[in-house]
Amino acid sequence: MQLGKCAIIVEFLTSNQVHCQHKLPRHMGGTDEFNNLVIVHKDVHRLSEKTIERYRNILQLDGKLLK
Repeated sequence: MQLGKCAIIVEFLTSNQVHCQHKLPRHMGGTDEFNNLVIVHKDVHRLSEKTIERYRNILQLDGKLLK
């Protein structure tokens, strides 16, 4: 499982830094299955939640475009 490293910044994470991120969010049809999850640094997770959703709406990305 990524050898304990963040999927984005590729640094080893301590237990208090680890967050689990859905590749495809559940509200867009994603599941909690292992192949739809990655571990990321908690700050990356916070950034992605806010920023990705904001720009997804601005750019009107959905389905095939988002993938």
